[in-house]
Amino acid sequence: MKILVIGDEKRYLKNADIYKVPDGAILSFHPLEATDDELLKNDSDAEIVLLDAIVKISAYLIDNMPNLKMLHSEGVGFDGIDLEAATKRGIYVCNNKGCNAKAVAEQAVLLMLALLRNTVVGDAKVRAGLQIQAKHAAMVNGITELSACKVGLLGFGDIGRATAKLLRAFGCTVYYYKPNRCEKSVEEELGVTYLELNELAAQSDIVSIHTAVTYETTGMVGKEFLGLMKEGAYLINTARGEIVDNEALREALIEGKIAGAGLDTIYPEPTTADNPVVDLPEGIREKVIYSPHFGGITIQGMRRAQKHMWENVAKIAAGERPDCIVNNVQNRG
Repeated sequence: MKILVIGDEKRYLKNADIYKVPDGAILSFHPLEATDDELLKNDSDAEIVLLDAIVKISAYLIDNMPNLKMLHSEGVGFDGIDLEAATKRGIYVCNNKGCNAKAVAEQAVLLMLALLRNTVVGDAKVRAGLQIQAKHAAMVNGITELSACKVGLLGFGDIGRATAKLLRAFGCTVYYYKPNRCEKSVEEELGVTYLELNELAAQSDIVSIHTAVTYETTGMVGKEFLGLMKEGAYLINTARGEIVDNEALREALIEGKIAGAGLDTIYPEPTTADNPVVDLPEGIREKVIYSPHFGGITIQGMRRAQKHMWENVAKIAAGERPDCIVNNVQNRG
């Protein structure tokens, strides 16, 4: 069995103590920027492809790997994989559903707190010897406690629910939106209230994005949605950059329609310095706090993901059906 890995070999070696490579398996590592032809040159015979969640897997690549049985995202996202081509050939596409939920939830709350406390600006002021001036300014401008905020969760899967649990501990009022409302027992257990999408935008002091990238959700947070948000509200994105319309967010920040944003992910990746939500005018830049899309890559989250991924590899090697399949493939013959 040959296993093609698209990603940093060091990540796999770091966690090698928690998984076992099937006997006789050959591992072939390639960098994220490898082209389809580079991957196919020596590894077209691979049966399994393990890939970083941001990697694009084309129909061309899939169609030219005759032995392929499974494509497995190292994370939760799988939007770069041509699902139609994989499904047509009966190839499993799997992800690590839920493995990074706690980690991403922590990152979302971190960004909320950092915005409310103006952490980055405060840090810069102290380093510049302006501590007391910054303190006095904060006393005049005011600092809002997270507990006083109404937080709207856009999407309510594993990560959204983990975020709700943390926010409940802070004492927040928590709303959520998803296409299919949860059962009442789930809402009561997590202490959340369902709102329709537009109402969630209008009622929330903080909107935190936790939905997957689909055709329907791409650009969902655009000019119309941002226009419904409270003046003075914040936007948090620890999901995928594609869900936010960059130009609309830039406009909302510059015009003061929203107070700021905390962004762990920005479209496209790699994010460049001239991105419209990075290259902001003077006086607007301090409204945004960035992190480099590392919300889900804690030590614990990565180990859970690696363990699960290799468990699925073992299932394929044994002729069994893997779990966390995201495409409509029944048992292979």
